Amino acid sequence: MSYEEVKQANQLFVGTKQATRAVQLGKADKVIIANDADPRLTIKVASLCTKAGVEVDYVESMKLLGKACGIEVGAAVVAIVIE
Repeated sequence: MSYEEVKQANQLFVGTKQATRAVQLGKADKVIIANDADPRLTIKVASLCTKAGVEVDYVESMKLLGKACGIEVGAAVVAIVIE
């Protein structure tokens, strides 16, 4: 499950801008997107991942994704970094 992958990851890029940057730099192994995030924010990241060949997975909510990252607020997008 993506939630567990996020919790166990060594390095994360949290947020739409940081995750986009990780994909552009070729550092992202996988991108996790919250289903309840604003599509206007997430569609660009998802499209970029498709073009770059980066796997995209979805989780139920921003709150759950934020909790998995160890932050108190919700997160729309998280990139798991290649080690």
